[in-house]
Amino acid sequence: MPDQVWFHVDMDAFYASIEQLDNPELRDRPVIVGGRPGGRGVVSACSYEARAYGVHSAQPIVKAAELCPNGVFLPVRMARYRDVSRAVMRIFGDYTPAVYQVSIDEAFLEMTGTERLFGPPRETAARLKQQVREQTGLTISIGIAPSRYLAKLASGYDKPDGLYQVLPGEEGTFTANLPLNKLWGVGKQTRRRLERFGITTVTELRSRSIEELTRLFGEAAAHYLYRSCRGIDPGVYAERAKSHSISSETTFEHDIANMETLEAVLLELCDGVLHRLRIENAVSHVVTLKLRLEDFTTKTARSTRSEPVSTVEELHDTALQLLERLWSDRRPVRLIGVGLDNVRFDDGPRQGELFDRRSERQRRVEDAVFELRRRYRGLPIRKARNLGGQQD
Repeated sequence: MPDQVWFHVDMDAFYASIEQLDNPELRDRPVIVGGRPGGRGVVSACSYEARAYGVHSAQPIVKAAELCPNGVFLPVRMARYRDVSRAVMRIFGDYTPAVYQVSIDEAFLEMTGTERLFGPPRETAARLKQQVREQTGLTISIGIAPSRYLAKLASGYDKPDGLYQVLPGEEGTFTANLPLNKLWGVGKQTRRRLERFGITTVTELRSRSIEELTRLFGEAAAHYLYRSCRGIDPGVYAERAKSHSISSETTFEHDIANMETLEAVLLELCDGVLHRLRIENAVSHVVTLKLRLEDFTTKTARSTRSEPVSTVEELHDTALQLLERLWSDRRPVRLIGVGLDNVRFDDGPRQGELFDRRSERQRRVEDAVFELRRRYRGLPIRKARNLGGQQD
């Protein structure tokens, strides 16, 4: 059986890159997407020029303005980003039917067995990068490896516009040469805890037994650290995406312990998930929520509704109920995701309501918004609750 070949494709500074593409005057300038200074919003994305000032995603806009006062602050244009994302995903589909989109700006491509069609994986990846650049004007970074976890690490190895391959048998060598801050999932809080026990490099982490790591960090974190530093998939992507589910998640650059920030991020994720549901002309009664905490503990919850989800508000409200259930201890969160399970084709009208409920009115409004986005591509329509009280 041949070794698996996975591509992890990450669109470089996606939102900010689109803004710079649409407005050439913004190129080489620090672009911060999420709102304007003085509001209560959070940074959705930023260019590499802004990152040099210490700006990062999920950071309060107020803080970003302090760090980068000369930054160009722009509102989110989600409809435009989705259009570009769909165009890029269609290009991926030219290379493999096994495209597993995990967010608006990243996807895994299973390329096992495609060498006869396209040639060696590295050449294929270079061709894919060139095609995306020619057709969209954007750069992407691609990591190639025998597992999804290593492909994820490899895509970040030489960003932006990167291309790196980890060959079978090189897994341990590749991770051994990474600094701890490049080991995906090992953030600032975890590194501080590791440093307290004299662990500052991947090699030093490897020298500790699983039993010792368990005593120091607990079972979940020990399992993750022990496997990831050896180049073994720790189970982050153990399950393949299923066709009967739609989900979106985001990993924060810094752990988040603020409910207002999580609510805002959830609303944006819910908007994207419901938009994909409408594109597929599908329905779902089952809402799922995923949390990964600072110690790598992963929690999931689900709620089955009596009526299918029909509006972003309904999805967001249900997701917030699940968040309250999972996040009672308020420990810092490193990843949050929302999804719909048991998705099926919408094969007919649902039973009408005797009274015109609020959710029914919301659904009609969102139907109109969806149609506007479809007909007028790039139209910057966004939930008012995610504008942070700012005017565009």
